[in-house]
Amino acid sequence: MNADPNAPAGASQRLVAVRENVAIARDTYRLRLDDPILARAILPGQFLMIRPAAEGADDPLLGRPFALYDVTTDAAGAPTAVDVVYLVVGRGTAALAQRRPGEQLSVWGPLGNGFGPPPAGPVIFVAGGIGQTPFLALGRWWLGKMSYGLQSKGLDPPCPGSAVGLSSSSSATLLYGVRTAALLAGVNDFRQVGIDVEIATDDGSAGHRGFVTELLARRLKQGERPARIVGCGPSSMLAALARLVEPFDIPCEVSLENHMACGFGACFSCVVPIRQPAGTIDLRRVCVEGPVFAASAVEWPASASPH
Repeated sequence: MNADPNAPAGASQRLVAVRENVAIARDTYRLRLDDPILARAILPGQFLMIRPAAEGADDPLLGRPFALYDVTTDAAGAPTAVDVVYLVVGRGTAALAQRRPGEQLSVWGPLGNGFGPPPAGPVIFVAGGIGQTPFLALGRWWLGKMSYGLQSKGLDPPCPGSAVGLSSSSSATLLYGVRTAALLAGVNDFRQVGIDVEIATDDGSAGHRGFVTELLARRLKQGERPARIVGCGPSSMLAALARLVEPFDIPCEVSLENHMACGFGACFSCVVPIRQPAGTIDLRRVCVEGPVFAASAVEWPASASPH
């Protein structure tokens, strides 16, 4: 399948075979796509647009965005496949859950801008709902346990934004909040790569009963000062995170989950108000200028509820 002429440089659109599509929590699946080219190119923080309809079908017509969960490698360390994790919430993800190994999906990517290089010192990831998905690859990279991108495999010269570097963060912690314990997905994946996990649930069925931001607030009040905080999840949670962190003067980034129709900036359906250096507010496309933004730059809605 030919690349879309409007897609960003490096992105392509093609049919990709499903290698695995397995349940890992209630209504939550890990989809493994057999695509070595994509696996060699994608960076932590980037995403894919996946059209969940079966080959030859036209419903659902539009693709859905999915953050990189991780890249798998063969015995020699060569990238072979890309994993995404998704929660079934509507018609598109319900259709995706029906795809079986060997079936083909229309996939385009990698899209968006990834995360920057690892900061020196400890990092904290704050995830709500399905927002943990960008943090496995990011944690592996920032801890110095995995490199991502073409140049890291000796296949291409280094380029700006590449997930390559000798420095690494000293530790990584995932603060992970869901409605109930049955929705916790991939916790062992994080722990196995050396990322500490602390859990919050709305109903108290696992870990702290309450909002995930309360876990962070407790740490900050006790004097913990990570080198960077990164959040992903519902906008109300991210707004609360940005307001919580602001008085502590700790660098904080957010990976936004806005709805998208195209994934490469043509439709302007995913725009978000971003504060510019001069103080003005301008709309930026999450799929092109994002999905990663400084939390302090996002103009959060005043009506966002506490989380």
